[in-house]
Amino acid sequence: MSEQSKPKVPYWHIWTDQDGVSHQKQCHMTEFELGSMGGGADPQWKGNKTTGKMTTMVTVQPVGWVGEWHENPKPQWIIPLSGRWSVESMDRTKIELGPGQLSFGGDQHCQEKDGRKGHRSATVGNEPAVLMVVQFEDIPTPKSPCVFK
Repeated sequence: MSEQSKPKVPYWHIWTDQDGVSHQKQCHMTEFELGSMGGGADPQWKGNKTTGKMTTMVTVQPVGWVGEWHENPKPQWIIPLSGRWSVESMDRTKIELGPGQLSFGGDQHCQEKDGRKGHRSATVGNEPAVLMVVQFEDIPTPKSPCVFK
């Protein structure tokens, strides 16, 4: 495999600026290294590791579910497994994510503005949104977008 085949994995990052306003930006992970995960497995592209204490859970948001304005409780990855899910940030950017797409929730420390603080999320469509959530207990909230390379 050549460097030209190195992957580029998109993700959305919701983050808080110095004025306490949440924004979303599409970013890409590009720093991959070719190598085996061990146990005799063939080489694969491995991204940067995040280590430390974390909590992993699966949530199911029913059809019609709306999470009114709130911050992510901790820095966390959110990965839809089935269904669709939307996220609107304070700057009025609204995105929809489906199975296998990635969102990093880092909108802690927002300041309420015009009744908005953090983000608003909701299920989209006529099926529940099943999400895998990986919350980080001991990494600081990123202060700028696209920190995962």
